[in-house]
Amino acid sequence: MAKQKWKDLSRERRAVIIALGSVELALTATAAADLARRPADLVRGPKPLWWLAIFVQPVGPMAYLTWGRGSSAR
Repeated sequence: MAKQKWKDLSRERRAVIIALGSVELALTATAAADLARRPADLVRGPKPLWWLAIFVQPVGPMAYLTWGRGSSAR
């Protein structure tokens, strides 16, 4: 399959790509902000590993937000 250029994509396809990219960026920013603020004892697993994981798109941020955050109840 030949690689398509941005200008060759339909308007709808460009809109979908922009929307999905925006969601991916928002998830990554949310996960990074949470990880930066959350104390290490409230993170399931080592924080440095989660820092690497959240940049594995698109599953990393979702994995951290789903499984990486520990309980905030003390």
